[in-house]
This record gives sequence, structure tokens and C-alpha cells, in this order.
Amino acid sequence: MTGVLMKDIKKSYGMTEVIHGIDLEIKTGEFVVFVGPSGCGKSTLLRMIAGLETITGGDMYIGEERVNDIPPSQRGIAMVFQSYALYPHMSVYDNMAFGMKIAKAPKAEIEKRVQEAAEILQLTPYLDRLPKALSGGQRQRVAIGRAIVRDPKVFLFDEPLSNLDAALRVATRIEIAKLKESMPDSTMIYVTHDQVEAMTLADRIVVLSAGHIEQVGAPIELYEKPANLFVAQFIGSPAMNIQPAKIDKAGEKTTIRLGKTRADLPIPSPANMAGQEVRLGVRPEDLTIASNGGGLFDGRVNIVESLGEVTNVYLDVENVPDPVIVKLPGVQRFGRGETVSLAAEPAKLHLFNEAGRSLLYL
Repeated sequence: MTGVLMKDIKKSYGMTEVIHGIDLEIKTGEFVVFVGPSGCGKSTLLRMIAGLETITGGDMYIGEERVNDIPPSQRGIAMVFQSYALYPHMSVYDNMAFGMKIAKAPKAEIEKRVQEAAEILQLTPYLDRLPKALSGGQRQRVAIGRAIVRDPKVFLFDEPLSNLDAALRVATRIEIAKLKESMPDSTMIYVTHDQVEAMTLADRIVVLSAGHIEQVGAPIELYEKPANLFVAQFIGSPAMNIQPAKIDKAGEKTTIRLGKTRADLPIPSPANMAGQEVRLGVRPEDLTIASNGGGLFDGRVNIVESLGEVTNVYLDVENVPDPVIVKLPGVQRFGRGETVSLAAEPAKLHLFNEAGRSLLYL
């Protein structure tokens, strides 16, 4: 059953189109995360689902109902904003109950729903407190509880953790994951620029760029099989290394030339691509140091970041404008200017054509 369906959704401000014909189906019970850089349209798209932004073109459905012209209060949605938007003079209980009171719900029903939501979010001891007596994470849980009590068809989250410090972000992210487990039939759409939130929370991720969908898929699918250069470099931290290469031999397997080195990759390529320039992609964590040389390419150490659990090594590589990053486990020691040879398993390498499209999707 469909939770939210978008058919050729567009949004324009005057002559400027910012959402360009989005087609997307979100199933009932799915947790879908919109990610992308600032200005890509993810929050605008969420606000269009909520009814806070008008739809310029296309059709939006929530359940089986077309909602283009239906006001936000009648769409059956609940939204959790980046700012908590709590009433400072009201207790936690009254903040959570406010929407139901406005809707003139029976007192017993309000009591039941608020207590259930408070128990799910571990807010029961705080129901009599004012928001100013709560931590940032607790306030965000109150805002989520206010959404839960309305029993909406769809939950919308607009970067709800961005105002929290690192420790609170982790704790509240875990609370949201638990919330989803406790409400498996609830459809949740979550906007973030933080790919850790996306990778850990989502059933599916929608990667957006400049008002277009670049790729939709499960988190591990996007990580292992990015459809294009944009997704390859947006998903994963540090970003995927990209460098120029040339196809020596095309076919079921592809032989590439990287500087003076040739490598056979288990990646099919059209026969007419032989001799063409391509981009080779390899994730920092998939690179290793070849102890006796003979790697794919050599690099000269520039910067070493020792983070304890991992060490990031930034290398200057010939004919590559940006530093190549190697992510190694534990504490590793390198001298600035030291030359190292880098290797990778062929199955971990990615090839992209001149247009930036993965050869796996041609």
C-alpha cells in the first residue's frame, strides 16, 4: 500500500524551477530519508508533502487521496521541525496534548495517547516540566511525542537533530530508530544532510541534487553500487577517490590503464568504449598499502590524520588534481613526503564514463 506517491512533482518560484519533475513512491511503513547538499530541494520537497509549499506541477497523493489542494491540517501528517517549536509556558504534557485539545478529542483519549507516547519516548518522568527544564534531546523528543499523539498517516522530520551536539545527536538518533521499531506501520520521511543519520535510519535513501533525484535505494546499495559520480562522492566519508583512467580492453571484463599500470576489472563495458577516457573510483577504506610496490599507483604522503580508530592519509598522486585519501585501521605512522604504493581489490573499484554514469548502469 502506498504511503506517499509523487507524480512529476515540480516547484517554481517565479520563473525559477527548483524541483524538476520528481517521481517517487513511498510505501506504507517505510522509513525514507532525503539527503543531498544544501539547496538541493530536500526540505522544499518535504514541505510540499506537508502542504506548507504549494505544488507548481504534478500530483501528490497521501494514501489514495490527491492532496495538491488540501490544507496541511487535513492531510493526516505530523511534522517535526529543526527547531523544537514548543510552547515555553506549557508543560511537556500540555505541549504533547495541544493538537488533540484543539481538535476537541475526548479527554480520556488525550490522556491515553499522551501517556503511550511518553512511555515510548521515555518522557513519563518529565510530563509536568516546562521545556526550559529539559535538555535539547529531551525537547526534541517532546516535539516527536507531539507528532505521535496525533496518530498521523505520515511522519515528516525536517533535520530534527541538527541543533543538537554530537553526543545528543547519537542518543536521539537511537531513540528515533527505536520509535520506528515500535511503530512498524507508520510511514516516516526524514530530511538530513548527515549521511550517518541516513545510512543508519533509512529503509531507502533518496539522493537529491539541484531538484533532481540522482538515485533511490537501500543504504548499502548506494554505498556499494552508486549510479553516478555525484552519489559515489556524496555517500561515504571520506568521499570516494576519483582519478582519470583509460579503457584498454572492453567487454565482459574491462582492462584499464592507470598511468603505467594496467588492471583487469570485473566490470562489463560496451565494446565501443575501448580507448575511451573514464574515471576510476575507489573508496578510501578500500585502498591498502602494497608492501613491496606493484600497486595500482603510487602516492606521496602530504597529510596524516590520526583519529585513533582510523588513520586518514592524504597523498599527492601524479595527474590527479585532488588528494587521494587512504583510510587505514588503527594508528599508522608515515613521514611527510614518503612514497607509498596503493592497491585495491578489483571488485572494489568503480568505473564511470565521461558523463559521470557508472558502467554498471549503462
